[in-house]
Amino acid sequence: MKAIVYTKYGPPDVLELKDVEKPSPNNNEVLIKVYAASVNPAELHLLRADPFVTRFYSGLLKPKNMILGADIAGRVESVGKNIKQFHIGDEVFGDLSHCGWGGFARYVCARENAVGLKPANLSFVEAAAVPLAALAALQGLRNKGKIRQGQKVLINGASGGVGTFAVQIAKSFGTEVTGVCSTKNLDMVRSIGADHVIDYTQVDFTRNGKAYDLIFDAVGNLSISDCKRALSHNGICAVAGFTTLSHLLWVALVGSLVSITGSKKIGLMDTAKPNHKDLVFIKELVEAGKVKPVIDRRYPLSEVPEAFRYLEKKHAHGKIVITLEDSIKNDR
Repeated sequence: MKAIVYTKYGPPDVLELKDVEKPSPNNNEVLIKVYAASVNPAELHLLRADPFVTRFYSGLLKPKNMILGADIAGRVESVGKNIKQFHIGDEVFGDLSHCGWGGFARYVCARENAVGLKPANLSFVEAAAVPLAALAALQGLRNKGKIRQGQKVLINGASGGVGTFAVQIAKSFGTEVTGVCSTKNLDMVRSIGADHVIDYTQVDFTRNGKAYDLIFDAVGNLSISDCKRALSHNGICAVAGFTTLSHLLWVALVGSLVSITGSKKIGLMDTAKPNHKDLVFIKELVEAGKVKPVIDRRYPLSEVPEAFRYLEKKHAHGKIVITLEDSIKNDR
C-alpha cells in the first residue's frame, strides 16, 4: 500500500511517498481503509523532533513510528476477534496519536477505544478534520478549564485548528464566547458562533479592562502577567499550545506557583487523551449542528510535505485535510 514515510527527523522534505506492507489487526484492533486524514502541529513537532524532548518518546536517534497521521476517517475493513463495538463496513473516525499514529496511509490499524462511528452528517473529508483538535478543545475546556454555563470565556487563537472547535464547544456549554484572531479571520470566527471577536493586531485583550472566567489559550503566547490581568476572580487559564519550550516550562512552573498562592489558576492542560466516550460526545455535538469543522485546504496523500509546509507558515484557519480520493472513488 502507499504511505507517507519518514525515517529521519527534519523538515517536510524528509517525508516520502512509498510502498509499505499493509498492516493486519491484532485481536484488539480494527483495520481501517483510510479515506481522509488531517495534519496537526503535534505531528510537526514529531517530524522535526522539536522540542528535543520529543525524542524521548518518539525515538532518540530516529522515529519509532515512521508513518505520521493522528486524525483519520474511513471504513472498517476487518476486525480482531476481541472487537465488540465495530463491524466490517462501519464508517469511523478517530485520533490515533496514542496508538501508533499511521494515518497518512491507505490502511491503518487502531485500538477500539481510539475510534468512533463517523458523524452521519459529515463526509469523510470533513470527519477527518475533527478528532484530535476537537478532543483537545473539549478536554481543555472541560477538564482543565472547568467550563460552566453562564461563564465569560475567551479563546486565544480562535481561528486555528483547535481554536475553531473551542469556540463552538464553549458555546455548546451555554457560555458567552470571545474569540481572538487576526483581521482576516474575524468574520469566520463570528460565523462559527463567537459572541464577540477581538483583532489582536488592533487590540490587546489583556489590557482592555475586561475580565474572563475562563481563558483557553490555543496559541500558547500569553505571559503569566497577561493571564492574571485578564482573568476574573477565581478565573482559570488553560494553556493548550506553546510557542517555545522555554515558555512552556515557564507556564508550567510559574503558573503552578500562581495557582497555589492566589485565587486565579493558570496551567497547562494535559495532553488530549483519545477515548471512545469523548468521540461519541463530539459526534453528538456535530450531529446536533452545534459543532462543524472549518477546513482551510485539502491536499492529496502525495502532497503531505506541502501540507506541512503550509502548516508551518501558521496562516491556516481551521484544519488542513489530506484526501485519498482514489480510495473513496473505488469504494463507491
